[in-house]
Amino acid sequence: MHIWVDADACPVAIKEILYRAAERTQIPLTLVANHALRTPNSKYINSLQVSAGFDVADNEIVKRVAANDLVITSDIPLADEVITKNAHALSSRGELFTKQNIKSRLNIRDFFDTLRSSGVQTVGPPPLSQSDKKQFADHLDKILAKAGNQ
Repeated sequence: MHIWVDADACPVAIKEILYRAAERTQIPLTLVANHALRTPNSKYINSLQVSAGFDVADNEIVKRVAANDLVITSDIPLADEVITKNAHALSSRGELFTKQNIKSRLNIRDFFDTLRSSGVQTVGPPPLSQSDKKQFADHLDKILAKAGNQ
């Protein structure tokens, strides 16, 4: 297993949880972003800087992800592509994307895109809460424990 992070929009608190998990489990973690990232000095943690541009980081993750890898992203289309490659997708708020829920999440995303393009003002997500962090950490631990048993 390899953990890939869509790091451009990943909250610092979630990155810190991931750093500790990578060290604890000795599972490689790669943060992918279109800007330079500072990461802890670890043989399990690294970053990959890609060129700037729409979906460049997402495309790089899709190119490199393998079955049973884990991708941390809140980007619904990226999560869909990851699931298609039989990898796991987890949002920074702890939502586990699955084959059963990803299509409805894509439909909701597209609906809100349509609203915004027609001039309707929508609100973004609330700030990351303690319960979001806990839900993320709980799902992460379950996925990593399952990977360790395979």
